[in-house]
Amino acid sequence: MVPLAATVLLLLAPIAAGDASTSGKVGPADAASLLLVVVCAVQALRGRVRELSPLGVLVLGVPAVGLAVATATAGDPYAALPGFVRYLQVFVLVPAAIVLLVRDAGEFRLAAGCFVVLALVQGAVGVVQFATHTGASYQGEDIRAVGTFGPGDVMGMATVVAYGLVAATAAALAPGLPGRVRRIAGGAALVLVVPLVLSFSRGAWIATVGAAVLVMVLAGIRRALKVLLALVAAGVVLVGGFGVGSEMVAERLTSITQVSSAPDQSVTDRYTMWAAAGSMWRERPAVGVGLKGFPANRDGHSSLGLSSGSDTAGAGQAYIRQPLLSPHNMYLLVLSEQGLIGLTALAGGWAALLVAGLRRCARGGAGIRDCGLIAVGLFVWQLIDFLYADIGGPSTVLTGVIIGLAAWWALPSPSGGDTAAAAAGGRTGLVAAPRAASGADGR
Repeated sequence: MVPLAATVLLLLAPIAAGDASTSGKVGPADAASLLLVVVCAVQALRGRVRELSPLGVLVLGVPAVGLAVATATAGDPYAALPGFVRYLQVFVLVPAAIVLLVRDAGEFRLAAGCFVVLALVQGAVGVVQFATHTGASYQGEDIRAVGTFGPGDVMGMATVVAYGLVAATAAALAPGLPGRVRRIAGGAALVLVVPLVLSFSRGAWIATVGAAVLVMVLAGIRRALKVLLALVAAGVVLVGGFGVGSEMVAERLTSITQVSSAPDQSVTDRYTMWAAAGSMWRERPAVGVGLKGFPANRDGHSSLGLSSGSDTAGAGQAYIRQPLLSPHNMYLLVLSEQGLIGLTALAGGWAALLVAGLRRCARGGAGIRDCGLIAVGLFVWQLIDFLYADIGGPSTVLTGVIIGLAAWWALPSPSGGDTAAAAAGGRTGLVAAPRAASGADGR
């Protein structure tokens, strides 16, 4: 479990911003994910991994076929290779390694606990940035909370804080966890509301509300009302009582509905790039323009309303004009670069995981219910966020971890052994130690 925990927690290390157009940037968390895959391969050779069902093999393996097709049919296959490696890492190798290596609910909770720890630390850095005016530039002031990710990746902190908030909310609502653990998780969720608000990330707000509402519904209306009232009270005290960024937050919320009447430049750019992605797909509907093909084909499919890039500054970085290299919609990015073949392979697998996860969550026992709430909540957050964002930046590796945890929950072992282990782990708390080993397994 050390490589899995490191994959999450190494995102606490600051990373130099660099040039957003440069490919092949590998951070510490990416290196840890590679170690995770290597450990999984070694354990698989020794026969010490979970058994996969035929559905699991299909869901985890078919995306690799779609990626191979998109790479082979790209205009420049060599230029597409970095994209193939990145997609393979995030959507195939890391999820498969987690499904095969995580043995019980205790180890699942260890991973979930790492998300909460990462969110609390990054959120604390973001709050300090807002309070001391050392954050990323936003409306002429260096107040945007971005954590250690810097102004070149303004969604990084918002993403990891949202992950932690959803995981903590699910744990606070889980009926099978001890009361002390639920109270700590609830407190963490309330605390994480602050940096999420100060991130000024509209997409993260929308995805968090959607995922939290679903988790509350799955947990039960009575429990959901308690948490919802607490979150509303925290928001009222934070924005209304202390006035923390109240004007800017209100303006940001209002801008969500101004997508046609008076959109800001970022919204205009986003819709322009969405239209460009659709145009690319219509040109090559089956296989798309190839991995890493969107930037090269963007200008030929965009209107004059598209700006040359976005302005970034603050948080210790000088002014940089960041190029717009993706449509900021994962589904449209896959459709434009991989066509219907790639989108069906990826999104079809995600839909299968969501349906299977919801079904198992609905009938799961109280002892493992928290795992289901966390897995489904995080996965739904990711699927909603993909409507407004795509992969990119150091936090991308966490997308693979999220898909892996969702697949672990949705695709139990055919032998049923992991269900019994999960039930046993349900009595050990939020972050339980891995089950004790004996005999040959204890070496």
